[in-house]
Amino acid sequence: MPAAVVVGAGPGIGRSVAERFAREGLSVAVIARREDTVRQVAADIGRAGRKVLALTADSTDEDALRSALDRAESELGPPDAVVYNAALIRPDVPGEYGARHQLDAWAVNVVGALSTAAHVAPGMAARGHGSLLITGGMPRPDPAYVSLTLGKYGVRTLVELLDAHYGPAGVHVASVTVPGRVAPGTACDPDDIAEHYWRLHTQPKDSWQHEIVHGT
Repeated sequence: MPAAVVVGAGPGIGRSVAERFAREGLSVAVIARREDTVRQVAADIGRAGRKVLALTADSTDEDALRSALDRAESELGPPDAVVYNAALIRPDVPGEYGARHQLDAWAVNVVGALSTAAHVAPGMAARGHGSLLITGGMPRPDPAYVSLTLGKYGVRTLVELLDAHYGPAGVHVASVTVPGRVAPGTACDPDDIAEHYWRLHTQPKDSWQHEIVHGT
């Protein structure tokens, strides 16, 4: 059975993406920093009898993250799709926070995505297929969100680097850019956003997109 992994599986986009892939018959592993969060997400998705594995790991703890990814593969099989959705979202104007805050935000928004890719993409490349999808944002720089803007522009660059490295071997690397606050019933409804991830995952190679901006 094909499998998907969602890192950063909170109650918004992460849950909706996991639900979308599970609805298509994939087994799903959901990973989040807090056990109560990931267990609730898994319970919501698993109510229809779907196979869902709940795992706990902080995306900035490389050893814990790799261990969770290994367990997901051990129990569900090699992943066909891996989604990195973790982010640290805090408003901050230039100079409001010091270097420690900026490094902490970068660790979640960019380095965690790189750690995830470095662990799963070589296997996808060896198998000749797979999707590595990252949640982006900030379609324009916003001086009220310095750390998030830097992180999301870092995600765009990371996608380009990963595509150059793994794309020729059949790994589809892409981002979904979310231009606003996510909430059900709004222009950034998580269920609507989740459709982009499934569309990217199922795109034929000659039609691959590497960024979808929600709402455009």
